Amino acid sequence: MLGDILITGGASGLGHAVAEAVAKAGGRPLVVDLRAADGFDHAVADLADRSQAERAVRELAERAGGLDGVVTAAGIDACGRLEDVTADDWERVIKVNLMGTAAIVRVALPYLRESSGRVVTCASTLGLRAVSDATAYCAAKFGVVGFTRALAAELAGQVGVTMLVPGGMATNFFDGRPEQYRPGPDARLNRPEDVAQTVVFALSQPPGCEVRELVVCPSTETSWP
Repeated sequence: MLGDILITGGASGLGHAVAEAVAKAGGRPLVVDLRAADGFDHAVADLADRSQAERAVRELAERAGGLDGVVTAAGIDACGRLEDVTADDWERVIKVNLMGTAAIVRVALPYLRESSGRVVTCASTLGLRAVSDATAYCAAKFGVVGFTRALAAELAGQVGVTMLVPGGMATNFFDGRPEQYRPGPDARLNRPEDVAQTVVFALSQPPGCEVRELVVCPSTETSWP
């Protein structure tokens, strides 16, 4: 039994797939997203705003009577060369992907310590390998990698910490981008449902058994180092 699992970005994409997988495994998904997550207990919040993120976690945790896990699946991107991406758009990527992750985990920690729960952060293969026209996303995801590895050392023996490193997935993450920043017609992307199963695997480990890092990518992933 997974218990009460808070999931950011749970209204769509990987987050929604994780919410469905958690529910199927007998857990209770608690979703934080910019929009309502139909079918799941949720709180609407913009993760670029720390006060909103903190309020959402406390609201859902108190409503559920605690937390057994947190999955930080929310993420955004702003593609383009550094000088072509507005400062506001660039900084929003950092705020949502990195600062939002830290804010969610920080306020969830008292609940997770009480339950000996688990955190699963969502990095990226572009948190391990840098590419052109992705300075904001790479900076944010490299930051998530460092944050998660330090967090695992900090919380050892108290709260389980897993870093998920996904490659390309067939989600709406690529919607609205210029054509050159979309996967090509022959791109083979993972189904978010399959990646979500690896998150449930990490959350389901017995006390004292840690899955520290999971790289889950298509077999032909071009951004894998």
